[in-house]
Amino acid sequence: MSSRRSLLKKSALLATLSLAGKGADAIAGQCTTSAAVEAVKWPVVEGLETPKLTLNIPRDATEARMRMHKQFGDDYVHMSGPPLPWSEEGVRTVMDRFHAEGLTVINMMLPTLTAIIYNRPGRDEQIREVQDSLRAAGAVKLPVVEYNFYGHRLTEGYYNVPGRGGSGYLGYDYNRKMADAADDHWAYPAVRAVDEMALAPRELEPLPEEGPHTAEELWGNITYFLEAVIPVAEKANVRMALHPNDPPAPVSRGTRQIMNSFAGWKRLVRIVDSPSNGMTFDCGVSNELGENPLEVLKYLADRDRINHVHYRNDIVETPSTKYVEVFPDNGTVNMFAVMSELVRRKYRLGIFPEHPRKNDIDDRLGGDFVSYLYNLAYARGMLQASLTLQKANA
Repeated sequence: MSSRRSLLKKSALLATLSLAGKGADAIAGQCTTSAAVEAVKWPVVEGLETPKLTLNIPRDATEARMRMHKQFGDDYVHMSGPPLPWSEEGVRTVMDRFHAEGLTVINMMLPTLTAIIYNRPGRDEQIREVQDSLRAAGAVKLPVVEYNFYGHRLTEGYYNVPGRGGSGYLGYDYNRKMADAADDHWAYPAVRAVDEMALAPRELEPLPEEGPHTAEELWGNITYFLEAVIPVAEKANVRMALHPNDPPAPVSRGTRQIMNSFAGWKRLVRIVDSPSNGMTFDCGVSNELGENPLEVLKYLADRDRINHVHYRNDIVETPSTKYVEVFPDNGTVNMFAVMSELVRRKYRLGIFPEHPRKNDIDDRLGGDFVSYLYNLAYARGMLQASLTLQKANA
């Protein structure tokens, strides 16, 4: 009886595939794949040849906070680094403290490089501090140092969007900037309620401490910076990861942005031809730009320029200027395809399932850890499925 049902199922599948222009080979492949998947030994875990899921954590996190990460399978963490310049002893102390709780620090972020970004007095001194910090990172085997290069981060366009079940999504509209933006201090995950009457579709004035600056200025500044620090990073065996502009605003308070387009990312990795001159690949930002995240991933991976990954989802209405950040499972980025491609490419560094969504549990408990756990669990499911298929097809 069982074999008869199996025959009927295969016959129905054959008919369906025939209509789709496929034949018996496709059925045989599916059966083989199914058997191979069932043969994969579980649990499928992260290893030397796989991506590493990582969550952000305060550098001064308590042991209780560290245990919370470890209990949910978060073996890798990243954080903001100490003030410049980093010392070998200082970075080692931080890493050893987390290691004692079973956590590996995989990435530290440099503080804002104001003098370098704007070419101000003290630029060369700040570059020397970054060079010293890279040497310190290499000495203690910290693999990735991340940084930003914003002329201004135009967070003024963010606003709350009601999500499923009363959760909170994050909307962005470049043309709905807050009139009182200079006094706003927006930060994830809590977003201030926005008064519709306070929104004005106008270009915000440059802040005195920031700008304005042209794209040519910023390209000159980042070229000067990379030519000075990438050889040091290479020698230290450290990879630098530049996070793209997020939001990818065309102009931020009078300053042109250079990391807000795929063309800009391509230009960046050509400035100094080295795996140490890489990026944080963000599939969410790639989607915000109207790009195909998989094509962006493949371009950067072909050149070995993915040094960190931000893993999140969104729904785009107008590329670069209007979109909504949602849960990882209900946006338009094919998250499984992204994870599978990273696995196929044998990407070995960190994947951060970022941008937690506002929810009632976190509201009651305080903080955003529950939402991060949701993102982590989702990413682990994608990772285990991708690793399983890789092993099945080996």
